[in-house]
Amino acid sequence: MLNNKKIIVVLPAYNAALTLEKTYREIPFDIVDEVVLVDDASRDDTVKVGEQLGIRHIIRHDRNKGYGGNQKSCYNKALELGADIVIMVHPDYQYTPLLIPAMCSIIANGVYPVVLGSRILGMGALKGGMPVYKYIFNRFLTLVQNLLIREKLSEYHTGYRAFSREVLESIHYMRNSDDFIFDNEMLSQIFMKGFEIGEVTCPTKYFEEASSINFRRSAIYGLGVLRVSLQHRLHKWGIIKGKIY
Repeated sequence: MLNNKKIIVVLPAYNAALTLEKTYREIPFDIVDEVVLVDDASRDDTVKVGEQLGIRHIIRHDRNKGYGGNQKSCYNKALELGADIVIMVHPDYQYTPLLIPAMCSIIANGVYPVVLGSRILGMGALKGGMPVYKYIFNRFLTLVQNLLIREKLSEYHTGYRAFSREVLESIHYMRNSDDFIFDNEMLSQIFMKGFEIGEVTCPTKYFEEASSINFRRSAIYGLGVLRVSLQHRLHKWGIIKGKIY
């Protein structure tokens, strides 16, 4: 706990057997109360590794529900367990859990209700090996999103996020896509509700075992990002009513 806030880390996993232990070992259990592992029908031993590590709360999907569907299970379980602060970190060891205390402190002290670990602040993305084309896509999409949503985030595409309970209970995340665009729909909902988002500099690691989507999926994701951002602006103007809001 931190400031009497119960902290739960959620790990949305898919074929993370080779990296789960590295991620888990860096979780700061002096403040983290519980860990929830959601396995999205992996083809490897992700669940077995989680059990060996002693993770108490493991959910295994019988079929692959997608990245967004995985997160829905994560947040539902964390709220069920009474979390006041929920930290989502990918168990592929692309992001270090060592930043959890800093991110939780910002929420626990009432500075921001949402905190993102940004790979762009401090040039952590390129230093960590992010492919150049992904970096360019990231910067372009973020520019367009900031213009349409009228915010100033350094990036919208990080997989390292912390939320207060109030935020998760205020937005309709269950209405969101089960695919990768879930993350951007969630941020759109958060801004639409009037919550502010803070960011911290986050190093990242790109290596063979780290999860990553290919160029084709990246292009589809990019089109989805533009759709969500446009939908956000049109909803704000009262031209359309977005179902996710």
